[in-house]
Parts: sequence; C-alpha cells; structure tokens
Amino acid sequence: MTDQTAAGMPDPAVAAALPKERDLFYDGAWHEPKGGYVETISPGTGESLGRVAEANRDDVEAAVSAAHEGYLAWRNVKPLDRGRFLKQIAARMRAHVDELALLDAANCGNPVSAMKRDVTDAADYIDYFAGLTTEVKGVVTPMGPGIVNMTVREPLGVCVRILAYNHPLMFAAMKLAAPIAAGNSVIIKPPPQAPLSCIRLFEIVGDILPPGVLNFVTGGLEAGVALTEHPLTPSISLIGSVPSGKAVARSTAEQLKHVGLELGGKNALIVYPDADLEKAITGAVKGMNFTWCGQSCGSTSRLFIHEDAYDEVLLGVLQAVKHFKPGIPTKIETTMGALISQEQKDKVLRYIDIAENEDGATLAYGGNVPDDPALANGFYVEPTIFTDVTPQMRIAQEEVFGPVLSVLKWRDEEALFDAVNGVTYGLTGSVFSTNLAKAHLAAERIEAGYIWVNDAGPHYVGVPFGGYKQSGLGREEHIDELFSFTETKNIHITL
Repeated sequence: MTDQTAAGMPDPAVAAALPKERDLFYDGAWHEPKGGYVETISPGTGESLGRVAEANRDDVEAAVSAAHEGYLAWRNVKPLDRGRFLKQIAARMRAHVDELALLDAANCGNPVSAMKRDVTDAADYIDYFAGLTTEVKGVVTPMGPGIVNMTVREPLGVCVRILAYNHPLMFAAMKLAAPIAAGNSVIIKPPPQAPLSCIRLFEIVGDILPPGVLNFVTGGLEAGVALTEHPLTPSISLIGSVPSGKAVARSTAEQLKHVGLELGGKNALIVYPDADLEKAITGAVKGMNFTWCGQSCGSTSRLFIHEDAYDEVLLGVLQAVKHFKPGIPTKIETTMGALISQEQKDKVLRYIDIAENEDGATLAYGGNVPDDPALANGFYVEPTIFTDVTPQMRIAQEEVFGPVLSVLKWRDEEALFDAVNGVTYGLTGSVFSTNLAKAHLAAERIEAGYIWVNDAGPHYVGVPFGGYKQSGLGREEHIDELFSFTETKNIHITL
C-alpha cells in the first residue's frame, strides 16, 4: 500500500482514470445538481473517490424535459443512421477499455481483469442492436381486395433504465442500446454506490448523439421515485432486487407504464451421476461467480449433487474454490473482489451465522473475513461453502447476493425438482449430464428463464435473458428487448 493510498487517497492509476466531471448530463451538456453532492468510495480499500451529483426532483424534471425534446427529434432519424451513431459509441468504448475497467474495479469492487470483459461485452451488445434498427417493422395482414391492413412499430418516448451495482459500466452501455435503436431517448440512472464508470462513459461518448437523446442522473431514492412517477417517462426498466422491482411496479401502476424488471435469483445447478464430473466441478465454481463475490443475480448458489457423485464433486469443488482469494480489485492478479458496501458485508456475514448456528448447516469452506491487513478497510468475505443443507434453510431459499454456495445431496428425482422449484425465484438453472434426453427433460422441468446444459454462467449476444416468477418481467439481450421499447399501431386502409 502506497503512502498516498494509506492516507486515504486512490493510487495514481485510479486517480488518473477518475472522471473530471461529477455533475448530471442531459440535453447534451453537464449541469450542476440542485440536490447537491455525495461521496463515493472504493469498496476494496475504503478510500474516497470524490463527490458525485445527487439529483433531486427538480434535477429529474429538467432531465426528463430535455430527454422528451430529444425524443421528439430522434424518433424521426432514419433507422440506419441510428445504427451508425450506436456503432460510434461502441468504437469509442473499445478505445477506453482499460480506464473504464479500472474505474469499475475501484468503485464497485470487482476485479479489473473481469471488468475489461464487461466493457467489450457491452460494446458487442451495442453493435448487435445497432444492426437491428431496420428490424423495427410490422406486418401486412391480407384482408381481401381493396383493403390494406398493416402494423407499424413506434417508439415509446423517454425510457428510464435504473441499474444495479454489480456491473455498472456494462449495464449502462448495454441498456442504452435497444431503446435508442428503436427511436427513443434514454435516461440512465447508475447505481448510487458505483456511478463513476458511467460518468466517465458519458465524458467519452456524450457528444455523439444529438442533445437530449442520451442522458443520465445520479442519485438515490428521491431521484429514482421522481423518474418512475414522471408523466413523460412511459417506460421504466430496473436491474435490481425483488423488493426494488416491486417498488417500481407499484410506483408505475397508476400510469400503467411499460415496465421491465431483471431481478434476483436463487438458482440451481444439478449434477447427475452420469455427468462429466470434472466439467460439473468447473461449472459449479464458475456458476457461483466468486470472481465478483457472488454478487450476481444469475449465480448458481444451490448445488444439487446426486448421492452417487456427491463425494467426488464436493471434493473437487472444495479444491477448485481455492483459486478465488479476496484481493485489491484494481490489481490485475486479483481473482476475487469485494462486496459493494459495509451493509452488504454485514448481510452476508449474518446469513453465514444463521446457516451455521441456527439452521445447522455445516461450514465446509471459508465463512470468514480475510485476515490480510491490506484488506482491512475493504468489504471482503471469503468464498464460503455449506454442506448438509436442506431445501427449507434460509440459505437455500433466500438470495444472499454474496459468495455463499449451498450444497444439497439428492437421490429421488421427483423430490429434487420439488426442491429446485420450491423457491420464489426463477432466473437461471444448470444441468450436468451426458445423457441428452435426461438433460432435456431436466431443463424442461426447471422453472427458470435461462438454462445451461453442461455449462453455467455465460450470456450470449442475441439470446433472450430473463426470469420466471419473482425473478422479473420481460426479456433482454435479444430482439425482444428492442421490440419492448415500441408500441404496435394497426392501420386499416380501405382503398
């Protein structure tokens, strides 16, 4: 730790990457917030990373007004031209991969090596939607001689996208693409815990689109509520927790807005006895997303192992998890980052205590705060694995959103699927089996929106992602996301 870091200042590399602007961005310009400023920190070190704008209702009113004006002009821009603008954004992002990744590592706590992939993946998604602008089209329905019946898709207006803290830059960049491609304007609300990469993104790309088309406001609950309740924001999308999703649904219900929700998960990974056990071990560890401290809605945090494969798979998982050691997120060699906040750290440790001391699960690995003095000021918890878990325990029912893996042994397949589906979530699932028919049937029975077979974790460009039950509404990362930012109008013409 350098003297500068020890004094509570970021190291020189992070300091050089910090955005110069700290205000709100709308109408193509930076604006001082009427709501003032709040401090943002590095969860890996506890250091201050400076102040950022805190939007209030007046700030939101100004931003929405600018975005509405931007929409009125942007909706008339030709589809191919919209695509060209988006491709420029993706190109500039790729030219700034290192600094954007470093900012995310410093401000959200995920390892910088993983955050580089976040930047490039987001640019790929922008390019994907840039290529779909001409697909915002309708159909002609035969009605007989002298009649033309057709549908057209029209943009909604100002689309608000409220983002989570686990992938700030990736979410901000990915989620601007579809609504803009469809002819809408966008207001991005980055996570209040980690807004810096989004601010830097707007420094880099803010001049590409016409004023008012792409905007952002930083802030907390007041800004979020003002955005969701505003009469000129017909579309609200959230990536976040189930309680946050329900709050958004309630606040938008009076105006019957278009709502997209990508929420939490308590996802199952099933290992059959005929599985390739080495692949199953790798998948079980990869699917838990220990790299970002288990802070992923898609993490396969419930590992169901058939009793015939249980001992071998568990031993392999306990060995493989040793690769993940908490470390300073901005160091390239770090394999596991920090939790976002002291509050989240306390929550994770509380779940660990309940599992071990109240529910009777066996702590098989980790469960502690690292003893490395260099990590003392950050929000770290070791990779944690519990065995002897039963389906009704809290760590098998509730989303911890931390590095806690529950291992369950199964024998009877009917009881297995009762347990797998016996939660209120339904985001992802994973099946490991070399029997194709068995794997297909298992995938059919899992009540979730995104299933891997013999893998766990990755997303793919152009493949719909979203959940069942309380894991969300709608699908993203696919042409369905593009269509969700349009209204369908029918035109019936008698010639």
